[in-house]
Amino acid sequence: MTGVNDIRSTFLDYFSKNSHEVVESGPLVPRNDPTLMFANAGMNQFKNIFTGLEKRECSRAVTSQKCVRAGGKHNDLDNVGYTARHHTFFEMLGNFSFGDYFKDRAIELAWNLITKEFGLPADRLLVTVFAEDDEAAVLWKKIAGLSDDKIIRIATSDNFWSMGDTGPCGPCSEIFYDHGDHIWGGPPGSPEEDGDRFIEIWNLVFMQFEQLADKRVDLPRPSIDTGMGIERLATILQGVHNNYDIDLFKALISASEHETGVEASGDALSSHRVIADHLRSTSFLIADGVLPSNEGRGYVLRRIMRRGMRHAHLLGARDPLMHKLVPSLIREMGRAYPELGRAEALISETLKLEETRFRKTLERGLGLLDTASGDLFEGGQLDGETAFKLYDTYGFPLDLTQDALRTRGISVDTDGFDSAMERQKAEARAAWSGSGGAVTETIWFALKDKVGATDFLGYETETAEGVVKGLVADDAQVDKLNSGQEGFVVLNQTPFYGESGGQVGDAGLMIGEGVRVTVSDVQKKADGLFVHAVKVEDGTLTLDQPLELKVDHARRTAIRSNHSATHLVHEALREVLGTHVAQKGSMVSPERLRFDFSHPKPLSDEELAVTEKFANEIVLQNAPVETRLMAVDDAIEAGAMALFGEKYGDEVRVVSMGTALHGEKEGKPYSLELCGGTHVKRTGDIGLVTLVSEAAVAAGVRRVEALTGSEARAYLDAQDKRVKEVAAILKSGMADVPARVAQLVEDRRKLEKELQEAKKKLAMGGGAGGDAGGAVKTIGSVQLMGRVVEGINAKDLKGMVDEAKTQIGSGVVVLISTGEGGKASIVTGVTKDLVEKVSAVDLVRLGSEALGGRGGGGRPDMAQAGGPDGSKAEDAIKAIEGHLEGVA
Repeated sequence: MTGVNDIRSTFLDYFSKNSHEVVESGPLVPRNDPTLMFANAGMNQFKNIFTGLEKRECSRAVTSQKCVRAGGKHNDLDNVGYTARHHTFFEMLGNFSFGDYFKDRAIELAWNLITKEFGLPADRLLVTVFAEDDEAAVLWKKIAGLSDDKIIRIATSDNFWSMGDTGPCGPCSEIFYDHGDHIWGGPPGSPEEDGDRFIEIWNLVFMQFEQLADKRVDLPRPSIDTGMGIERLATILQGVHNNYDIDLFKALISASEHETGVEASGDALSSHRVIADHLRSTSFLIADGVLPSNEGRGYVLRRIMRRGMRHAHLLGARDPLMHKLVPSLIREMGRAYPELGRAEALISETLKLEETRFRKTLERGLGLLDTASGDLFEGGQLDGETAFKLYDTYGFPLDLTQDALRTRGISVDTDGFDSAMERQKAEARAAWSGSGGAVTETIWFALKDKVGATDFLGYETETAEGVVKGLVADDAQVDKLNSGQEGFVVLNQTPFYGESGGQVGDAGLMIGEGVRVTVSDVQKKADGLFVHAVKVEDGTLTLDQPLELKVDHARRTAIRSNHSATHLVHEALREVLGTHVAQKGSMVSPERLRFDFSHPKPLSDEELAVTEKFANEIVLQNAPVETRLMAVDDAIEAGAMALFGEKYGDEVRVVSMGTALHGEKEGKPYSLELCGGTHVKRTGDIGLVTLVSEAAVAAGVRRVEALTGSEARAYLDAQDKRVKEVAAILKSGMADVPARVAQLVEDRRKLEKELQEAKKKLAMGGGAGGDAGGAVKTIGSVQLMGRVVEGINAKDLKGMVDEAKTQIGSGVVVLISTGEGGKASIVTGVTKDLVEKVSAVDLVRLGSEALGGRGGGGRPDMAQAGGPDGSKAEDAIKAIEGHLEGVA
């Protein structure tokens, strides 16, 4: 029961048997506390329960919480590897009562666990209580049987916990373990309390008050919050005094020894410890959605990674090391934290990529640093300008410069470094402002310099808390937005996606004390600033105001589905049409997806059907959608496709979906693309892909539109309904509808042809004993057949004129057809023996003018024209008759 995994399960099982709900660890990036960079205590995820903002069915809970302390107020980074108990990552075991049991039960549960379940000797234990908490002191005597000298009263804030200047608070009681008098140190409260003899293992917080602005009052339902470091408890149970000697770290250090070939002793011992600790923190942070960057949480991650990688370099590792240790970590902790296994590929790729790049920076930078600091000795200081040049020109970070010089006792002029950094920013702003860009855009660069980049949490969550860092209205920064006012909000962190890569920005709500804000859109500005377009519905929105952020879940779900489907449609088109298909643009909205691609001709119905079929084959696989971080060149070399119009940095997210079922890619990843958008967790979440249109948008560029999920289902339901309605009209089964409709179309075509022939005969005086003679007049010596007909297509008039010319032998034929809209078409014909005397072109122009037209054209023996006024058809014939009288 002394292994770390055994300790964890024993703790959770013990409290589970005592009616506590076992709650999974919250993520390392707190969703409900924007003031925290990383989760640093077990109570973080329960903060809103303690403050009364959230209610849960359970009144008791137990967790093993992932924690990181490497940035902000809680920063242990520089101590890690050189002390017995400092870590960047640690696990906090804790039990919680939300207005259920209080001090007596909390003390009883704690004492029984550590003395009976874990078997710690009571004579090695002592406790502290807040000096004014007589109740706790009495309970420790009564329940644990501790004597007065084992109950130490502490009057300072060390034994009084508070969430902030106002809010829940209460006294603490800490449990200490005495490692023995062979180790220097004294009990808490003594002058030697900083020694290593007496080590705190568990802190019980009795949350019984609420601190108001002017006074402290009793909470109506006092609560319990406890925290015990699993690493510290493991050292006691395993009989060691250094956290790095417990089984978990011994396994990780052994893996590091194996990969480097360097024994963990002497100067190398600290390096192995740093690598083991930093492997844990970096792996867990990546698994929880944090990726290395130059700002915010990503910068802290990069700093931890690079510190571990530098120690790998000190051990003589010539190739990237840390990614090789990930399997060892998963063997040790993957069962308790399955997210490590799920993210193994992402963790390994990210570590390998970062270390590969860092090694180049490190080798170059250390050489330059040696040159720049060659004339400095212990106690000296490297000037800030040189440190900034190393950073700005050669990519060598300040903290790495400090770390490298620390071993020589040399410091760095950080004030000078900061001044050089600010000067460069000012020059960059001035250069940008003069580049011809929109003046209003400069506001975002100024705001970015002031508040930093926005931390995007939306890959992992749709809800979080954030603090207002910037407000903009009417192209200016403001201090507040009033009710009914529209403007823009910048937060320190956000789950709202900013429009990019074809994916539209998120919408949703921001809610705070006395204020409700709707978010209609989010845009990315100034390289990392997420700008939320908002309207204040109620209250007043102010700077530094904490807000609860809620992405419109249904909308985001639809967007994710359409974005993932876009990837599948892209690959399906390449599979059906060929690898010449390349994305030329896309639009991913909640309602549908639109995808533009290179292809020289329209797609056939069969090609569209097969494309849809292939995409849905991957949907039905219900395969996990995997994300990895890679160097852009490596990603493209591995077959990942870049998105049209997207800008990429050195590091890119690579999204992989499904397994190919056909062709050369069979058995390999189906879709592999560079993409920063949000996606479904499994392809099956898409539900269904339905292509609804295909058309040209430019020369050599086609566009398909598609629907997914419920929209696709609604579209197909509507289609199905139409087919059923047609079947009912036809009085046939649905399967027979195509054949019946085809037969109806053919029957109609035949009838229209017969009707047209009948109209022609009637127009020419045929049928029912008629003949063409009744329409022939003799004008002087020229025969004229002039007729006005209805419903004859203009294209048929020429044939009818030729036929009439044959019938009369010698003469002129004029046929005028009137139709819908009152317009008319006129065709004139002259037999060959008369073309020297009469021109069909002259005749048709006369007729056209009478019809309100402007002439026509043709040959001397056949001409055609038209006119807007078919009611003047007889006038047109008379005009032609008058012309013939003059000719004759």
